[in-house]
Amino acid sequence: MNTSENKSASNESDLTPVSITREGETAIQIQWNNGTSTRWTVAQLRAACPCATCREKKRGEQEKESEKKQASPKSLSLPVLSAEEARPLRIESMRPVGSYAYSIAFSDGHSSGIFPMKMLASPPE
Repeated sequence: MNTSENKSASNESDLTPVSITREGETAIQIQWNNGTSTRWTVAQLRAACPCATCREKKRGEQEKESEKKQASPKSLSLPVLSAEEARPLRIESMRPVGSYAYSIAFSDGHSSGIFPMKMLASPPE
């Protein structure tokens, strides 16, 4: 690893939130120790969940989309939502995981995602 890579890795590991503010029930604003801030909606965070279950679910949805494009236009499938999924999505809790990430629990019952600081510091897509 060269000097610039060492410096970059050091800067990323030094990135810590100064404050996390809830914006009603729909978003959070994170102020970082480097002077920047990021805003995430609850839906953006939930969609970006990096856990294995969510990654596998996204992969399955992509495969279904691909199959739908190849299927006849007459086929229609509607998703079945659980009671938790039908309610407005909220963040129930955020807990630090060491000094590198946060574990976020959502109102739909999902709580296995570990969100690295690097990810949370990047503006959502």
